[in-house]
Amino acid sequence: MKKFLLFAGLMLAAVSASHAAVQGREVAYSANGTTLKGYIAYDDAAKGKRPGILVVHEWWGHNEYARKRARMLAERGYTALALDMYGDGKQAHHPDDAGKFASEVSQNAPLAKARFEAALNLIKQEKSVDAANIAAIGYCFGGSVVLNMARAGEPLKAVASFHGGLSTQQPAERGKVNARIASFTGEEDPMIPATQVAAFRQEMEKAGVTYKAVTYPGAKHAFTNPAADEFGKKFNMPLAYNAAADKASWDEGLAFLADAFKAK
Repeated sequence: MKKFLLFAGLMLAAVSASHAAVQGREVAYSANGTTLKGYIAYDDAAKGKRPGILVVHEWWGHNEYARKRARMLAERGYTALALDMYGDGKQAHHPDDAGKFASEVSQNAPLAKARFEAALNLIKQEKSVDAANIAAIGYCFGGSVVLNMARAGEPLKAVASFHGGLSTQQPAERGKVNARIASFTGEEDPMIPATQVAAFRQEMEKAGVTYKAVTYPGAKHAFTNPAADEFGKKFNMPLAYNAAADKASWDEGLAFLADAFKAK
């Protein structure tokens, strides 16, 4: 009898776990006639509406890494949408193509805004999402995107940039930024030198933005991505994964988002 009860309990636990798993599904949406391909992740066991978070990919494009981060957010109770800034879900497999794709978007502010807002509108329509509580995070190219969307006054509670470039042609203006802003960069990242971080701090303070800017000792560019070592060696670029900085920035990012959603 005891063995039967133990077996039944294990089976019940297994069934319950299967119903509490993070779910993910691909979605297609559009902006100005361009098809965009994203990925939504959520915990189907969670009840009620919850904050939604947009995840903007690195310059490599919408790939499994962006989807992984969306699932990690879903595990923390959010609904997350890994969006597509390049169109048709295209990815780059060489820095030359990545640079070309990223430039096409970053040098065309109306295009970037339209594609970001298409994803913003999509996540707001999710039945599990509280449309009044939306944030965005981004990596590398994506980090720059979310910072620029905050500077442009998008209706976001918070944005967090992970090893994203901090310079801009359109600096934040007092009274225009709605989001709290966080930047996480590496002290050994030649793409985001200390002078750029200092200028970013000055920009945020001048605009009266609630922000934080954290740099991690010994961390290079793309420090959150385990594939950075491979890419760095393959293309002779200053990229490197840093497990300590990855964990620290993720933990700080989660705390930052939680605080922003609690704020009135």
